[in-house]
Amino acid sequence: MQKRPSLFKKLTLALALLPFISTAVEADKLTIGQVAPQFELKTQEGVSIDLASRKDKGWTVLYFYPKAGTPGCTAQACAYRDSISLIRSQNAEVYGISTDDVKDLLSFHQKHNLTFTLLSDADGKVTEAYGVKMPIVNFAKRWTFIIDPSLIIRSIDTDVDPVLDAKHVADEISKLKAGS
Repeated sequence: MQKRPSLFKKLTLALALLPFISTAVEADKLTIGQVAPQFELKTQEGVSIDLASRKDKGWTVLYFYPKAGTPGCTAQACAYRDSISLIRSQNAEVYGISTDDVKDLLSFHQKHNLTFTLLSDADGKVTEAYGVKMPIVNFAKRWTFIIDPSLIIRSIDTDVDPVLDAKHVADEISKLKAGS
């Protein structure tokens, strides 16, 4: 009798092949100056929020992260929590987006006393629209988008340091506003 490959072996093979998979599975790359893809997602409390409701209400920060509760994602969320007044003083609001379900986001939000909104993209459609969906797995890459009050993308950070992201965002918004 022949044994079937274990889940571990299948996962190892999939991860080994990951660098060779065509980027064609990703959405078209977004660029600075482009209108941000519109969406409607559920918050950690199950309330629907759509990006269009942010029009003319200040700057919007969308930070995508892989998985609530993991060390890097926790460090990033806590850094945003600790810097939220600095970011809000720039007339900006922060939204953390992951493919976690609402229940997991609520637990993460409460456990770390987060002071900004988390959004659940459980089906991965928004992460795909923003070009941050990882191939094969339903996780987001760690990318940050800064969107102006007209909902135009003004900054895309694809090399995010979880601990420094919030401070970088506050500085970047200040620079963008000075140049507007």
